[in-house]
Formats: sequence, structure tokens, C-alpha cells
Amino acid sequence: MRFKRTKAVLAAAGLAATMAACGSAGDDGGSEAVDVNVVDNAADNFDDGTRMKQLAEDGKITIGVKFDQPGIGFKGATDDAPEGFDPEMGKILAGSLGIAPEDIEWKETISDNREPFLQSGEVDLVIASYSITDERRQVVGQAGPYYVTGQQLLVGADSDIQSVDDIKGQEVCSVTGSTSLDNVKAKGAKPRGFDTYSECVDQVLDGTVDAMTTDGAILLGYAAQHPDDLKVVGDTFSEERYGIGYSKDYPEMCGWINDTVTKSFDDGTWKDAFDATLGKSGVDAPDQPELDECQAA
Repeated sequence: MRFKRTKAVLAAAGLAATMAACGSAGDDGGSEAVDVNVVDNAADNFDDGTRMKQLAEDGKITIGVKFDQPGIGFKGATDDAPEGFDPEMGKILAGSLGIAPEDIEWKETISDNREPFLQSGEVDLVIASYSITDERRQVVGQAGPYYVTGQQLLVGADSDIQSVDDIKGQEVCSVTGSTSLDNVKAKGAKPRGFDTYSECVDQVLDGTVDAMTTDGAILLGYAAQHPDDLKVVGDTFSEERYGIGYSKDYPEMCGWINDTVTKSFDDGTWKDAFDATLGKSGVDAPDQPELDECQAA
């Protein structure tokens, strides 16, 4: 069943309300622990020569996630590990390899280095609000989607921008390498890229740029941190299908990822992960998205 966009917006709005009550992200101790199944003797479940077999035998995995997206992937200065929906999905995948959460190496991954990290072997997986696109699938593998959301705008509290129809000729920022910049450029805006979302938020706060754009759940998290200065406006104007990135050197990983995500749909751990992060606002988990078929090697 396809994900219902209206539910995505409601979930994001609820997240913002929750975060506003708690203060800034991370102040309340972060997300609740999800009961992840760590499979015993997991290496026996994989064929010799596969990347999954090797990871299971090594007992460790490196996963690239965002560190500056409240509710999706966030790591405060005093946090031991990142928290959010993406890290929880990483724990589910690692658990299927027999790797416990404490044996995961989390690598901060910004939008512009997701493909290079996978191509160089810096990380084994990227789970970092990583929208699936045909262009990205030319250079890396992307399995999923495991979550679908939509793009919106973040503006100053006194801004006249009310929707995407108002950004023609305006400077709109996001992170370098994101599909968000391409989308607003197509709408007539002047795109500006930064390394992190936090930098982009700062530019909106001081009036250097007119608006910021990315997925609605992320924007509402930032608006909740600055309720007197920022607001999210307009309906969603894109569909962002979050995928899990892997190296094209290991095409066999696609089937394992999709099988593990499907199992998490069926056994409830995907819902648990959502409820402990984006769902802490009290809204129900959205419909689970339909997964793409794996591409031929």
C-alpha cells in the first residue's frame, strides 16, 4: 500500500509539537529503546562470499546516518550514539546479521558524501533521509523505500512566502547534493547549498536566505526549536522515498535489505521504530510503503 502523504504531514506536525514541549532535540534523553532482534549464529544464514556473511562473521558494521535531523537522525554533543528513525532502521538491519546495537559504528554522513562513502567503502550502509532517485542508482545501490515523506518550506516568522508559488526569484537553501535543491530550482528559486541543515537554518534565522527546503518532518523539527522565529509553510510539493544505500560492489545486499525491512513490517519492529522516534507525538504509524524490486546486477 502506498504511503498516505496526509499522514506524513500530520506525523511531522505532531513531532514539532512534541519537540516544542521538550525544548531542543535531545533534551529529554532521546528516543526510547526499540527491542531489536539480534539473530544468533546469523552468519549461517548467508551464502559464502556474500557481503552479509562477511559482516556477520566480523560482528561489526559501519552505517552512515545524519546527525542533525531531529526525529530522523540526531546526535547531540553529549550523546553516545545518534537517535531517530534512521538509526533504528540501522539497528534492525544489523540485528539480522547478529550485530548488536553497541557494535555498530555510526558515521556522520551529510547529503553530499553519501555516494562517495559507499563507493570508497567508508560505510557499509547509508540510512540518512536518502531519497531514491534514478541518478543515484547509477552509481550506488538503493533498496526500499522504507519511508515516504514530502518536501516543504521553512521561512522566518514574518516572511511573506506562503507556498512554493512564492519562491520564484527567491534564495532557498538546503544541503548540497540533495534532491531538494533541484526541486526548488525547477520552481524558479535561486538554490543555495550548505554542508549541513543546521547551517541552512542559521541562514534563514539571520535573513541571509529567504527560505529553507527539505522534507516536512525535518523542517517542523527545526521550527519547533525556534517557535518564535521560524514557521513551515505550504503543502508538500514532492514525494521523497527514503532508501537504504549500499555499494554496487555487493548487489546481493539489496535482497537482504528488502527482506529484512519486509520482516520488520510484518513483526512490528518497523512500527516500534517509528513510534519511538517520529511517532512520539502520539500519531499512528503511517501505511508501510511498497518496496521496489531489486535491480539486476
